[in-house]
Amino acid sequence: MLPMSGFVYLASASPRRRQLLEQLGVAYRLLAPGADEDAEALEAERPGERPEDYVCRVTRAKLAAARARLARRALPAAPILCADTTVVLGRRILGKPADAAQARAMLAALSGRTHRVLSAVAVWDGRRAALALDVSRVRMAPLPPALVERYVAGGEPFGKAGAYAIQGALAGWIERIEGSHSGIVGLPLHPTARLLGRAGVATALAPAAGRAASA
Repeated sequence: MLPMSGFVYLASASPRRRQLLEQLGVAYRLLAPGADEDAEALEAERPGERPEDYVCRVTRAKLAAARARLARRALPAAPILCADTTVVLGRRILGKPADAAQARAMLAALSGRTHRVLSAVAVWDGRRAALALDVSRVRMAPLPPALVERYVAGGEPFGKAGAYAIQGALAGWIERIEGSHSGIVGLPLHPTARLLGRAGVATALAPAAGRAASA
């Protein structure tokens, strides 16, 4: 394991994950994919793959890519954190919609039903990687077609698994959740704090926490 670190590398471009790390008081540096990397390719599904296996595999692949990125950029050694979140309806994985039609179809499928949100988080401590899987359930109220049209036209569904963000404009249409709100947003804080602690990353609140420097 690396010596006690004052920060962690966050291998994600998600502003939501940055905000959640700030809630933990964790200092971080961004280790996001470069323009020369096909990050979306890591999220490609495999036929017959269980959703739980999918989200864990993608998270491990993201971590491997981040470790290679760290070495390629010759950056100082520090723990690396990666995560992936997906929405699951039955056994069907609802990834990021490719277009408006797909976004409308996903939201219509979720309307008035309960779905699962799977979030996997992995931390590499310099010697080995540890991974945790968080599973939550979300009940969405029936969505009027006109509301779905406005929501899709506003652009919020794009870049989000399941075509929605629980902290966004559809928050008022979520009837209930069972599990971790932060996990649904994109980074389950309880398992994340435990993994970071084992990797020697302090999670106590500090004035400088959350000031990100690009890496």
